[in-house]
Amino acid sequence: MSRDFKIVDVFSSTPLKGNPVAVVLDADGLNTTQMQAIAGWTNLSETTFLLPPTQPGATYKLRIFSPRNELDFAGHPTLGSAFAALEAKRVFPTEGKIIQECGVGLVTLHVEDTHLSLTLPEPKLKAVTEETISEIETILGHSVSRTASPVTVNTGIVWIVAYIPDAKDVLTIKPNLERLTALSHKLNVTGVTVFGDKEHSGEIEVRTFAPACGIEEDPVCGSGNGSVAAFRQHYKLLEKQVTTYIASQGQKVGRNGKITVNYSEDGQISIGGSCITTVDGKLNI
Repeated sequence: MSRDFKIVDVFSSTPLKGNPVAVVLDADGLNTTQMQAIAGWTNLSETTFLLPPTQPGATYKLRIFSPRNELDFAGHPTLGSAFAALEAKRVFPTEGKIIQECGVGLVTLHVEDTHLSLTLPEPKLKAVTEETISEIETILGHSVSRTASPVTVNTGIVWIVAYIPDAKDVLTIKPNLERLTALSHKLNVTGVTVFGDKEHSGEIEVRTFAPACGIEEDPVCGSGNGSVAAFRQHYKLLEKQVTTYIASQGQKVGRNGKITVNYSEDGQISIGGSCITTVDGKLNI
């Protein structure tokens, strides 16, 4: 059977510079084993499958797979899949919004031309032990802030978030992926997201590593950036008047992703960016 298929670069308006997500637009009839096989074949950080909604109020249902497992939620696949569905005229926004049904429930997306943003599911932060912090430092080969010490952040996908104040140091990290895989399994997390401040710019540099899911370094990670936003909010790392900032990610893997992070008056976090289709065709399966 021939199924409509797109690859969308997320967090970039330039092809090949964002984080690609593969989107199967006609996923009805595919079972979980087939979906996981397709995700392994594309070998992208995530592959998604568009299905009819099953919950009231949802525009569509989305299943999200890494090369090794299914995810309840992920940021850049959510944005890229919505863009693909809109571009293919499979869905239409209502008052500038579409509602995605996925493993964490309903996620609201806001649509403005090629720029999409999503409201992050309520983050849950949890402290980690001193032993775990020491292991994180060993894995990264670099010390991390103990004032704003590492935590796990759960938004439906769980990241360890660590803060290294200088963005230049973040770019030098060469993590021990074998040890990170072991720690990820031990703590039941996806991986680690590390960030640091760019000098005098108000922006940050982010890197995300998830070898336990088959992703050595994620080019531009939406859920990772959402977790960083929750971390910065928790530790009050932003000036009081700052309600939005730009995060850069992907420099070390040849990308130039830009993520817009916004805090609403009630503290809700949204992340967004531009999207562009790089592949538009058929999947024969």
